[in-house]
Amino acid sequence: MSTVLELEKAVSGLASDQLAKFRAWFEKFDSATWDRQFEDDAKSGKLDKIAEQAIDDFKKGKCKEL
Repeated sequence: MSTVLELEKAVSGLASDQLAKFRAWFEKFDSATWDRQFEDDAKSGKLDKIAEQAIDDFKKGKCKEL
């Protein structure tokens, strides 16, 4: 299986118990992938400007506590 279409077909054909197992696996896989990307972006400085803006907004009172 090397294409998205093939994956879609395979997932569509799963029995409900297998689909539940796939969902659980994919949730963990997707979360780990997102975490790695976030860490890479943070280390590379891609998030610095956003963080600086958030701190500036907080100092200017543009934020409220949740």
